[in-house]
Amino acid sequence: MSTLSFKPEVSGMRLPILRRVDALRPLVWLRLGWRDLVRAWPLSLGYGVVFALLGGLLLAWARQSTHLTLTLLSGFLLLAPFLAISFYAISSRLEHGLDGGGPLQFLTPLRRNPTSIGLFAVLLAFILSAWERISALLVGLLLRNDLVATGYFNLGLLFSADHWAFVGVYLVLGAALAALVFALAVVSLPMMMDREVDTVTAITTSLWAVASNPLPMLVWAAVIFGLSLAGMLTALFGMVLVFPLLGHASWHAYRDLVQAD
Repeated sequence: MSTLSFKPEVSGMRLPILRRVDALRPLVWLRLGWRDLVRAWPLSLGYGVVFALLGGLLLAWARQSTHLTLTLLSGFLLLAPFLAISFYAISSRLEHGLDGGGPLQFLTPLRRNPTSIGLFAVLLAFILSAWERISALLVGLLLRNDLVATGYFNLGLLFSADHWAFVGVYLVLGAALAALVFALAVVSLPMMMDREVDTVTAITTSLWAVASNPLPMLVWAAVIFGLSLAGMLTALFGMVLVFPLLGHASWHAYRDLVQAD
């Protein structure tokens, strides 16, 4: 249950009223996300299939490059908030008593606030580009030549004892960057689709929501990471279900943390 509402005070900005929630509230978001997935399963799973196929094709293309494969696998968590726009749009329609809409229904909220959403997409693209360069640097500096020279990505060889230093550094830096994107995006993109707010206001709201709910946000981040990892370890087949579920649940996280106008 929501426990407390408050209005953040930031000079020169009008932020919405936020809520503090219980630590296990993310489990409710998952339940509500599952409900939306079931109600609009043809469209939701259809999007899931498309994203899983695109991910598989990209990984097949990058297989001969260790750093590109690692960037794509880890970069999903950086781009997922934007890619999940389709599921935010479906959940928004269901919330108003409508059906899930058509395959291009997500374009309607995009047209409502294109500048703010576009700027956030550019920010995510910049972060992913920087991460790709960091990945290339780490591979070049810390990976042994035998792994790089195999000509394709080998997960088993990567996690051998010879490469623990690389894996440790890569996971720490990747987790730090993913945490930053999580804090910036956890409610900002749904908010920009739901209201005509600028990018800075949406990001500031997201940061306040995270700072005001440290335990629930830690649980939610762990849920997202755990389910995403499970989806990836099934050769992306699991992402057909996992990505729609997390996308719909993220809409309900926004609705719970940010009070409606």
